Amino acid sequence: MPAKIVGTDAESIAEQLGIKKGDSLISINKKPINDVIDYMFYSQSECIELVIESNGENIAFELEKDPYEPLGINFETYLIDKQISCKNKCIFCFIDQLPKGLRETMYFKDDDSRLSFLMGNYITLTNLSEADLKRICDMRISPINISVHTTDPALRIQMMKNPNAAKINEQLKMLADAGIEMNCQIVLCKGVNDGENLKKSLLDLERLYPAVHSVSIVPVGLTKFRDGLYPLSPFEKEDALKTLGIINEIGDECKRKYGLRLFYPSDEFYIKADTPLPDEQFYDGYPQIENGVGLCTSLLSEVKSALDEAAPNDKTDSVGIITGVLAKAVINEICTLINKKFPNIEISVYPIINRFFGENITVAGLVTGTDIIAQLKDKQLPERLLIPSSMLRSEQDMFLDSVTVLQVENALERKIEISLNDGYDLLQKITDERTDF
Repeated sequence: MPAKIVGTDAESIAEQLGIKKGDSLISINKKPINDVIDYMFYSQSECIELVIESNGENIAFELEKDPYEPLGINFETYLIDKQISCKNKCIFCFIDQLPKGLRETMYFKDDDSRLSFLMGNYITLTNLSEADLKRICDMRISPINISVHTTDPALRIQMMKNPNAAKINEQLKMLADAGIEMNCQIVLCKGVNDGENLKKSLLDLERLYPAVHSVSIVPVGLTKFRDGLYPLSPFEKEDALKTLGIINEIGDECKRKYGLRLFYPSDEFYIKADTPLPDEQFYDGYPQIENGVGLCTSLLSEVKSALDEAAPNDKTDSVGIITGVLAKAVINEICTLINKKFPNIEISVYPIINRFFGENITVAGLVTGTDIIAQLKDKQLPERLLIPSSMLRSEQDMFLDSVTVLQVENALERKIEISLNDGYDLLQKITDERTDF
């Protein structure tokens, strides 16, 4: 179908050509435009033949441009096409564990390869035909992020309830042979894909290096809303220690052979195992930090660097930091370091127990406004409270339960400030100083 145009950027090539709202993009260089990937790929050329439908008539434009200069056409949707949803029924799916009554967008299961390239989303490849994979290879759509979970075909079918899940090894090899860079993820389920199965999956993925650039291993998140779902249990200390042993044994060998670890356990495994977090060198530049891998170490390191550059002062202040249970120890360590340089700033830490989703959910990003209000409303609080930006899920400063920051402020009668997931910003917010780092 033609790609419907809703407008053009000011002073863009499209505006200069007279392309307008209501027109449709038919083709670029005789290639039909089905989605944003087609549009981006075929428009990056010096010589372009552009066919536009306007008022029922096809109009062809021929032009020369810098290959990286955008045409400036805006479409009805970001993808031009509809977003592709997930067809799996994964035994660990977090969306299946959500309570009723949340925002509608919370229940959409994304599995769109285009968003993997454009926005870093993880995909399972089960939606893709061989032709789809060939397009990724031909267009050099790289890197892409892939949810692998296991390389055992039968077990992957069992975990994802989709017969297409068995194709994972052939699909990964096809992408690797084409030189497509892949960042992979394994959601680890106790008693299912851990232990010897995890070891085999890691060794299988290692064989695809350097195309497989990094692999994160994260424990399954289990809410209290699992009635009727596959029985899964959380990782305990002993389980976490065993899992770290498997991952780091193989990672150490990869570091020796390739100069990078390749396999990275999430912070949660170290905290559950009551084991010190690795230093910065362990994470090889944090290739999986968006997946919660190395986030604590990175934050701590950034705070230390910011403190080295900050000028001490005698300002007296008090501030509270709201976080999840998982980050409590790291935030406490950060506060101790800050107090050495800013001894007159009183910092209180408020780890919020997740009653909304269940106490097995400990990450700050899933803390809700409802729990913050319930657990802090009767406390003597400092005038300023900080929350990490990861707690918010919309431009309206809204928590996952649709409670707004303003509602929390009104309930607690305190000002709430939003801190970026960045140690420099956190220090600036705590010290209330506009410091140039």
